[in-house]
Amino acid sequence: MPSYTVTVSTGSQWFAGTDDYIYITLVGTERCSERTLLDKPLYNDFERGAVDSYDVRVGEDLGDIVLVKIEKKKYWVHDDWYCRYITVKTPSGEYLEFPCFRWLVDEKEVVLRDGRAHLPQDDKTSLVKQHRQKELDMRRKTYRWKEWQPGFPMSIDANRHKDLPRDIQFDSEKGVDFVLNYSKAIENLFVNHFMHMFQSSWNDFADFEKIFVRIKNTISEYVMQHWREDFMFGYQFLNGCNPVIIKKCTKLPEKFPVTHEMVSVSLERDMTLQEEIEAGNIYIADYEVLDGISPNSTDPCTLQYLAAPICLLYKTARNKILPIAIQLGQTPGKDNPIFLPTDGQYDWLLAKIWVRSADFHHHQTITHLLRTHLITEVFAIAMYRQLPAVHPVYKLLTPHIRFTIAINTKAREQLICECGIFDKVSFGAEGSGSTSLFNLSVFFRFVEDLGACTCFVSDVVHIYYTSDEAVQADEEIQAFIKDVCSFGMQDFDHCEFPKSVKSREELAEYLTVIVFTASAQHAAVNFGQLYLGMYPDEHFIEKPVKEAMEKFRKQLAEVTSSIKRRNDGKRLPYYNMSPDKIPNSVAV
Repeated sequence: MPSYTVTVSTGSQWFAGTDDYIYITLVGTERCSERTLLDKPLYNDFERGAVDSYDVRVGEDLGDIVLVKIEKKKYWVHDDWYCRYITVKTPSGEYLEFPCFRWLVDEKEVVLRDGRAHLPQDDKTSLVKQHRQKELDMRRKTYRWKEWQPGFPMSIDANRHKDLPRDIQFDSEKGVDFVLNYSKAIENLFVNHFMHMFQSSWNDFADFEKIFVRIKNTISEYVMQHWREDFMFGYQFLNGCNPVIIKKCTKLPEKFPVTHEMVSVSLERDMTLQEEIEAGNIYIADYEVLDGISPNSTDPCTLQYLAAPICLLYKTARNKILPIAIQLGQTPGKDNPIFLPTDGQYDWLLAKIWVRSADFHHHQTITHLLRTHLITEVFAIAMYRQLPAVHPVYKLLTPHIRFTIAINTKAREQLICECGIFDKVSFGAEGSGSTSLFNLSVFFRFVEDLGACTCFVSDVVHIYYTSDEAVQADEEIQAFIKDVCSFGMQDFDHCEFPKSVKSREELAEYLTVIVFTASAQHAAVNFGQLYLGMYPDEHFIEKPVKEAMEKFRKQLAEVTSSIKRRNDGKRLPYYNMSPDKIPNSVAV
């Protein structure tokens, strides 16, 4: 009697194991096996982190095994189970891999295809075509679009984290991480002793310094000591948490009438302001997007204020970036003067504080929330709705959208909801922007300079798509691209999102934007977790892709070493874009 050896791997995360009954059915091209209970007498199967093997005997040969059906039935109470993968050894000695990486909840079954990636046009039999379509039909019912706020990208249709599908909720370790990291931050900052300071206005700079009483030998301590100085103010435009505003100034805007006489004392090269502009030494930071936004009021007696400043910066002969002129509003006039370093000490300091305040609001709500968190969620929802697990692009993207929907849902539930933390700052999420602030073409313009990331994504695309015609014939990838534009971004033309891709180059560019946004871009404006290039869940099994991953890791290691060398000896090292500090996904 033919016998198949089935090996089942249970996840290692907390509560991944189960005491429920697990059944398996092998589906071949000729016939199916009997529904078989996987059980070893006097042995506790499916424990956390366990790898268990079983014999499945059949009366006749099943043909080529194309699907594996897994069912979980209640033993005493429902006990969720996380299955990593299943392997099947056939009577002929062939090994087949069936990645799962899913939770089995209640009494729902999961049907798995083997781990090889397939484009939809590559599937020839009705059996696998039906499985593919059934998976997408179920996903579209589970992952639904919902408008969170007018003008924003669409989000998942779930009000609370616990309403999300089990597969995209935080696992237990991630939840504990939040608590531990928060507690550590509280301890490091000694915030318990000064908690009252966060509930009321601060009276002087000494209040600010008390926050850092427990911080020693860190970049934060250095910044605290030098934050009033112009060099630190300029440094943060390039190396702070919002390094996206500063631009080279090729022409002074009419709304910012700075003259040479105003700033001549700040210029070092014996050149006029216009000559410095033409030489590429003048930069500008314009927070025009904040103009006209109404700030919040935490109570009827407390007014808050928000500036929309413009700041002119100068690159010195020693390559330092220094501020040389600040205007706090967008319309010049007597009530909107231009502040200069030659003004009174505190006038100039307050002008810089207002710019830094505007930079904070732009960072949190636009650079961070909108352009990494919310846009990555759009890609994630569209991926679940339009790409089955067997699709190579699903396998490519899934590590980079891990926990993104979960963290965003928690944010909408606790942080950016009405009366949440965001409403306690100058303006809340409702005033923080719209899809008009995210233009995909901006990313496409520099995608060719992204190095290792571009190379890796292009390698994967070329492994599975043998021609541009293959991209055009892939109905699922075209549906994914269209879903992002027409539903996720609500067809706003100013976003310039494509509705289709016609070549391997276009597809590789598009996917590189997603991977970069979810990893390096988010790291540049936040901080690191699971390092880029490390894939704990092996969705790909093909040798060429594994080789591309290894090549990607080596390139990232070279970049890491290069950045480390450049940082050696620096008083203010910059590691945010070092690959070993970059998370795979937007998960915090």
